[in-house]
Amino acid sequence: MKSSTRFSFRPSDFTVAGQPVHYAWVIVGVAAVMRLFSSSFRSSSSILIPRLVESFGWSYGAVGFGFALQWVVSGMLGPSAGWLGDRYGARVTMTIGAFLFIAGMVLTGFMTSLWQFYLFFGIILSASMGIFQVPLTASVTMWFKRHLGTGMGLLQSAQGVGPLVAVPIMLLVIAAFGGGLPGLRAAFWVPGIIGGVAILALVRLFYDEPAQAGMRPLGASENEPVRRVQVGELAKIRTRVFFKQAQRTLAFWNLIGIHFWGCAGHAIVLVYLVAIAEAEGVSPGLAAGAFVTLSVTSTVTRFAVPVMADRVGSKGVMAVCFTLQTLPIALLFFASDPWHFYLFSVLFGIGFGGEMSAFPIINRQYYGSAPIGTTYGWQMMGAGVGMAAGSLAGGALRDWTGSFDATMGLSLVLSLVGVFSIVLLPATHSHQLPDWEEQLPPEAQTQPDPPAQPATGTQPAAGD
Repeated sequence: MKSSTRFSFRPSDFTVAGQPVHYAWVIVGVAAVMRLFSSSFRSSSSILIPRLVESFGWSYGAVGFGFALQWVVSGMLGPSAGWLGDRYGARVTMTIGAFLFIAGMVLTGFMTSLWQFYLFFGIILSASMGIFQVPLTASVTMWFKRHLGTGMGLLQSAQGVGPLVAVPIMLLVIAAFGGGLPGLRAAFWVPGIIGGVAILALVRLFYDEPAQAGMRPLGASENEPVRRVQVGELAKIRTRVFFKQAQRTLAFWNLIGIHFWGCAGHAIVLVYLVAIAEAEGVSPGLAAGAFVTLSVTSTVTRFAVPVMADRVGSKGVMAVCFTLQTLPIALLFFASDPWHFYLFSVLFGIGFGGEMSAFPIINRQYYGSAPIGTTYGWQMMGAGVGMAAGSLAGGALRDWTGSFDATMGLSLVLSLVGVFSIVLLPATHSHQLPDWEEQLPPEAQTQPDPPAQPATGTQPAAGD
């Protein structure tokens, strides 16, 4: 059999080894790899911080401020990134994000002073992070009517896999370039250039929504007409009208707050876990291993939680995950041996992995197929500010008290507030704004185009 009949790369009839595969899974795969390249090195900050302190002589608080600045900027850009995605499409915004990623990583490798670290790492690189967190995720949700939980689980687990890939690469690159400052510089240059070029190549395979490829979402009936692509002025109107209504719901504001509390709580652990372990006499290698263990554990729940949230509702699943993120922090007050930190990493990783991964699901459960990019961007703003607050406050408390006890206590309290905030969320069995399109002008409402009649007289199958 000819290869052309066994492999087709057209989205409408994508096949592998003669078997039809819905292009939604290709979108998930492409998005997962882009997320892996773009965010894995920031999520490995627990490895970077001791090296930055050693190489430049900066304090933990000064370095922590750089990471805090990055989270603040990426968070504050979340609403704008979401709006750009809703207005112009994720494909355009991700191309911009790829160039920002390359520039940020390469320039950070050239830094010689603290203000350059803040500018290159804290601002330029963080701008790309905002793009790959918000429009990318919102676009992927548009490809599913069924199996959204599985799709988002695969996408979110890629972020958990990130440190598993990034940490060994960073350590190998640092060692290959002689360690110290030369190795640290190369740890930014090598993945920055290779990862950025890979992202630019993958953007060509990405479509903002099924209609852009002339398809239906995965799980849609074959009798359902292909939706009209909402672009230009119509997309702008839809985004503005929906966002105005969403702001009137309690869920909109509470989800921002929950993102803040949860991220502020776990940021302290992610940024300072290696330093906490090393302060207790654990070797750098074993301390890094504890961080990797946390990442491995979180990868499992990053996949499982969206699946569960899609099937049974997000509110209860999120409450369980936040609780599991909170309670294990008490172990850090007594940890001294390496196995203590590994036990903590397993227990904490279970809750941490699921804490954020249900947010795209709950947005679709609350708002249906509305343009949620801007709304999700506001939630990611809460996440970014929370990550910044946690990393900054954690470093400041360490410098002020001389130990990590107050830092760990703050992490526990912040996560606990998030648990109570989830209780206030409405149930997810019905939409919050089921009639939001009634306030749109007729031409901007969801009106599918009539099915086109191909010249052959047959309609291309979208697949399921």
